[in-house]
Amino acid sequence: MRVAVLAGGRSSEHDVSLASAASVRDALQRAGHETLPVEIGRDGRWSCEGEPVELTPGAGLLGADVVFPVLHGPFGEDGTVQGLLETIGVPYAGAGVLCSALCMDKALFKELMASRGLPQVDYAALHKGASLDSVVERLGLPLFVKPARLGSSVGISKVSTAEELPTALEISFEHDPVALVEQMSGGMEVECSVIGNHELTVSQPGEIVLHADWYDYEAKYTPGGMELLMPPRLEPDVIERVRELAAEVYRSVDCAGFARVDFFVENGERVLVNELNTIPGFTDTSGFPKMFEASGLRFPELVDRLVQLALERHRDESAYRY
Repeated sequence: MRVAVLAGGRSSEHDVSLASAASVRDALQRAGHETLPVEIGRDGRWSCEGEPVELTPGAGLLGADVVFPVLHGPFGEDGTVQGLLETIGVPYAGAGVLCSALCMDKALFKELMASRGLPQVDYAALHKGASLDSVVERLGLPLFVKPARLGSSVGISKVSTAEELPTALEISFEHDPVALVEQMSGGMEVECSVIGNHELTVSQPGEIVLHADWYDYEAKYTPGGMELLMPPRLEPDVIERVRELAAEVYRSVDCAGFARVDFFVENGERVLVNELNTIPGFTDTSGFPKMFEASGLRFPELVDRLVQLALERHRDESAYRY
């Protein structure tokens, strides 16, 4: 099967995307697929092996049977590329337009989780110029400030005193007009991966063991910056609660294909939802493939399954009348 793998993109996570996509292409080839490397430049231009790629509505992409977006951040993980792929009429791996956009916006995602009564840390979503008078009083210290629609810990600041909050917000506003201010949880950071459309497969969760103060960009992508311990050092019933919540969050946002759901576990028992990542990393340090490998699904088998899920979803969606 011919699989076009999208890499790069316009966001600050361009380089991470290139590394993830290289791993995906290698795994797809080991699974017996032919891959087409499509790179999206920082300027937004598409190319394949140095040649410009033209996109025509309804005409697919380079004759590929499936497109596998391995794009992180804005213009790749936020529903924009997904909408374009819908327009050119090609099956693609992963979540659809609405889910991608919703989960990229951490503030809206948290509002949805709150409406479903799912446990999470307290937070505030702030626009530039918003009053800060009650934020620290309500949320306490320390806090984390992050852009609402960015990933890989880009633009995030840890705030330990009230005086640091305005500067942290300025840094966040450089990336997005909305800043998310969150209580700091002292709990264990746990990740859990999910694949599936109608029937879900939930991985063994992993515990993030940091060699830094918090899970920043360097810790995520520098070898040795973090370790993923599987299974987590939690009681079996708490691990099962993580897996159950991962599936519940996945269904709540109408996710498809694959995702990674992140949690905090406080006092070894209280599980809090943090976020859902619709295109998690596929690099050598990434947790998504590691968790499924620990669950008995090797990387080539995993990406092959994601291709099959893309085709399944496309068939299902094509059956509806518009």
